[in-house]
Amino acid sequence: MERRYVDVPGSETHELPPLLVRSIPEDVSREELVEQAAQIIETEDMVDDAPEDILEQRKIDLAIHLTDQYLGLLNYWAWGDSVVEWIRQCEITFESTGVLRQLLSHDIWPRASRSSFVELLLEKHVPTQGVGLERAVGTRLTFRQPPPIDCCSDQFLFFLNSRLAGTAYETWAQLSPESTVHLPPERFHFEVHSLNVC
Repeated sequence: MERRYVDVPGSETHELPPLLVRSIPEDVSREELVEQAAQIIETEDMVDDAPEDILEQRKIDLAIHLTDQYLGLLNYWAWGDSVVEWIRQCEITFESTGVLRQLLSHDIWPRASRSSFVELLLEKHVPTQGVGLERAVGTRLTFRQPPPIDCCSDQFLFFLNSRLAGTAYETWAQLSPESTVHLPPERFHFEVHSLNVC
C-alpha cells in the first residue's frame, strides 16, 4: 500500500523535540523480582508434582522466566511512555509553529494524527534495541503506570505480549479517520537520547 504524506508548506526541515528514552529504573532489583516471582509460582501452584530436587529447579526456572517476562514489560512500558511524552512535546511544537499548526487540525483533510508520529519514528529507523514501537506504545496505553510484578501471572504476561498491547495500539491509531496521512520523514529532524532512570 502506497503511503500518503501530508503536504508541509515550504522546503525547510523542521526540528522536533528530542526523544528522551527512559530505561528501567536502576533500583529495580532482579533478585527481589525473582523472589516475588517465586512466591507467585508457589501461590498459583504452577508446577506439577515431581521429585523434590526437580520440583525446586522447575520453580526456580519458572521464577526466572516470569522475571524476564516482567522486565520485558517494564522495558516496553518505559519505551512507550517515552514515545507518548515525545508525541505530546511534538504536538506543542506543531501548535507553536505557524507552518505546522494546521497539519494536526481536525478542520483540514487529509491530516496527520498522533499515530503519524509513531510512523515517523519507524520511517526514521530509530534504534530501539529490539523493542517494537507499536507494541511499546500499546503497553503504555494499557497501563498508566507499570503494574507491580505481584499483579502479574505468567498467563497475563503471555496474553499481554501476544495480543493486548497490539490491540491497544491498533485501537488508538484508528481513533483518527481513514483520511490521516503520514509525516514526510525528510522534512523533520530530531535527536534520540537514552536516559538512565535512578
